Amino acid sequence: MKTINFSRIDKAKFFRTLNKRVNSYFKENNIKRTGNWKLYSKAVIMFSLFLVPFILILTVSMPQWLMIVFMVITGIGMAGVGMNVMHDSNHESFSSRKWVNKLMGSSIYILAGNVYNWKVQHNVLHHTYTNVKDYDEDIDAGRIIRFSKHARWFQVHRLQKYYSIFLYGLLTINWAITTDFKQMHSYLKRKLSYGKFPNPKVEWTKLVVSKVLYYSLWVVLPLLALDIAWWKVLLGFFVMHYTAGMILSLIFQLAHVVPNTEMPTPDKDGNLEHTWAVHQLYTTSNFAPSNWLVNFYTGGLNHQVEHHIFPHISHVHYTKLAKIVKETTKEFNLPYNEYKTTRRAIIEHFRQLGVLGKKPQMA
Repeated sequence: MKTINFSRIDKAKFFRTLNKRVNSYFKENNIKRTGNWKLYSKAVIMFSLFLVPFILILTVSMPQWLMIVFMVITGIGMAGVGMNVMHDSNHESFSSRKWVNKLMGSSIYILAGNVYNWKVQHNVLHHTYTNVKDYDEDIDAGRIIRFSKHARWFQVHRLQKYYSIFLYGLLTINWAITTDFKQMHSYLKRKLSYGKFPNPKVEWTKLVVSKVLYYSLWVVLPLLALDIAWWKVLLGFFVMHYTAGMILSLIFQLAHVVPNTEMPTPDKDGNLEHTWAVHQLYTTSNFAPSNWLVNFYTGGLNHQVEHHIFPHISHVHYTKLAKIVKETTKEFNLPYNEYKTTRRAIIEHFRQLGVLGKKPQMA
């Protein structure tokens, strides 16, 4: 894969100015860039949403329809842990203590994921090459959904604005079954890593052991503890994953696959037009920035502009930083993409899927 380069010339000194203002904000208010009591309290809430319903299913007699309701709640909690705890921790912003970040980042293993794969796919590929085809895997859905105008078009894409929503729920169950194995094989072969390159044997061992423990917890244990048919256990497992997958997929798409974001391509020499920070402004969008519940539940991922420019700052600070970022982009005549509501962002996302689903000459 060809190496691509960002421009090194920031004539207006946008990022230097913005970074200085953000540093001043933390210094003047005497606060850390990492999480605080608000984040730690929220972590307790999200883990409770995730685990308490599952524990109740295993220990309390209840009708089977209620078990399904509880597995939906577990799926909501699963996504909540991923966005609020795992995400900040593996960006090393949950705590100022490395061991805490490592411990809380390991929560990905009970979410069906893998730390090594996630850091390469998310921290390295997505955060560096946002919305660049063949580099940012988050906009690569194979042949089934066309997220980029640079991706190959197939007849089936004419209908993608209708069927894509049903596929979004399969995100995390794919992690559990196939994605982690495919990614680890690819990343280790390409010698990709976030930090020091790991020992491949150790990583493969971690992956296999973590998957065995994962299925033991979420499938084998319910089979042994509950007096219900095996297919009902698998149905509950699927419901949990489908709920979490739907939430996580939609939140990502609203941040990057909407009409106001760009899908840049490097020139023949592998050079992109903008510096890395400015590239993030063109390829990322916020949604529902003033909605307290959305801010709380999504772990600030509705503030994707702030997150992409400052990934090592905890999301609990994004609402405050947004004002600084917005004012600075306006001052430098740069884009600040934003939809005022989640509803508007969802409408625009599916409208974009419709445009991308048309045959290229017609789009």
